[in-house]
Amino acid sequence: MNKDHRPDSRPADSDLIRKNKIVGGIVVLAVIGMIGLSFASVPLYRLFCQVTGFGGTTQVAQNLPDTVLERRVKVQFNADTDRNLPWSFHPEQRSVEVQIGARALISYKAHNKAGAPTAGTAIYNVTPLKAGKYFHKIQCFCFDEQVLGPGQAVSMPVMFYIDPAMDEDPGMNDVSVITLSYTFFKANSSALEQALEGFYNEDDNTAQNTRF
Repeated sequence: MNKDHRPDSRPADSDLIRKNKIVGGIVVLAVIGMIGLSFASVPLYRLFCQVTGFGGTTQVAQNLPDTVLERRVKVQFNADTDRNLPWSFHPEQRSVEVQIGARALISYKAHNKAGAPTAGTAIYNVTPLKAGKYFHKIQCFCFDEQVLGPGQAVSMPVMFYIDPAMDEDPGMNDVSVITLSYTFFKANSSALEQALEGFYNEDDNTAQNTRF
């Protein structure tokens, strides 16, 4: 009698093992990627907002524009300090009036009132939020960790200009005042993380409210 000829199961088993290895590798890479993103959340957020002007975040520029317009805008300056950071922090001037396209230089002052060195990190935005993409910083202390010694006081300059493209945007015709706000938090603190999370949520709400 002829023996039954059954298909060899080894190739199918081999394919299954290979597919499982591929899926496992993808899962491992995904986990590594998520961990990496968690550590890079602040730099990535900063890059995204600086490129898009999203959520009232200002842009970063290297050079001044070629055009300076007659139109002027009043820029106001605001400062806040988290209660866990023993600093006083305020703008050295409350406002300036600038021509669109012209460079402006102002300063904030920070003073460490503690008897030991402390480190702070500032986050910032502008209002109205729609002005963020036209507000360009050339020099700024934001997002960089600032370390002050016991009792040390420093001036922190901010150099900026307003993009002449703002004058071509009909949606900006009603804007005559822009407010630049900074808030200092204790570096590497939960308060700073919560503030950044708040910015994420604010950005999501802004995007939803601006969809047509």
